[in-house]
Amino acid sequence: MKGQWVEIEFDCLPLRSVSRLDAPLDASPAYEQFVQRVKAAMKKHGTHNTYYLHRCTCVFHLTNATNRGEIAFEFEGTALTGEEDRKTRSVDLTVKLLRETCGWLSQPIVDFFAESVQHAVLVEFDRYIEAGDLSKTEARMQKLAEENELGQGFVGMYL
Repeated sequence: MKGQWVEIEFDCLPLRSVSRLDAPLDASPAYEQFVQRVKAAMKKHGTHNTYYLHRCTCVFHLTNATNRGEIAFEFEGTALTGEEDRKTRSVDLTVKLLRETCGWLSQPIVDFFAESVQHAVLVEFDRYIEAGDLSKTEARMQKLAEENELGQGFVGMYL
């Protein structure tokens, strides 16, 4: 039986693509908080070779049963790559336990797996780069920037 022991999902916002740092006046409180977290990430890490990961989950499977041995985390934060965007250098993530189906789980184990999320995301972001998703995102953002320059209106973070 072959399985996937770690499942990672995330949305990725290249910080160099953010052209506005304010939330719309009619933004929800949750969206305003998101904009503030992106702004803080930009201040801390800059925008060059920096990607904001959001709406993220990481699930560890410790047994082959679907209803036992799962530890799931949610996380959000930045991934930083090398100069050519080909390798992940580091991640700076906020990680929280989302759910678990492990009757034997204790706080030191939760802490260990929360740290393991960071290592798993390093590996997964490299796979994301290799899959070409960054180049697709960059091409889309370039197209949007060109359309904006042609006078078709503001295009930016709120798409």
